[in-house]
Amino acid sequence: MEPRFNLYGSNVTASFAKRLITASKAIDDSGLPKATYELVKIRASQINGCSFCVDMHTKDAAHAGESATRLNLVAAWREATVFTEPERAALALTEQATRVADGGGVTDEVWQQVRKHYDDDQIGGLIAAIAAINAWNRMNAIAHTPAGDYVPGSLG
Repeated sequence: MEPRFNLYGSNVTASFAKRLITASKAIDDSGLPKATYELVKIRASQINGCSFCVDMHTKDAAHAGESATRLNLVAAWREATVFTEPERAALALTEQATRVADGGGVTDEVWQQVRKHYDDDQIGGLIAAIAAINAWNRMNAIAHTPAGDYVPGSLG
């Protein structure tokens, strides 16, 4: 795939990306487990078809010690036995929030599961993580940012 647009070659999109990175630092301070944060980024990126983000976040997660088994099963998390109940709640929220435009919204059942496993700061981090990765996915998918050459940790 050839890139359509260099996001960092435009003052506007580069500035927006910088602000997204800065805003995402609040997620790091939310108490949301790092592994859950990576799973959220991977699952939303799969749903949105953002190959660059899938490449980046699977490599970053593996570099941080995530197992290949878990990474390979993110898309099939419902049938997999390798995810915790809190991670399942986060993945369910990620899917429903990412697909909110499809008309379903976030169900009370999923919200109750999230509430059961996370405190308010972690829920805030989860909501912010889902919002941020969806923004990144859209930018990279629109620009056709190519995947495959990402080096773990190279973008921060």
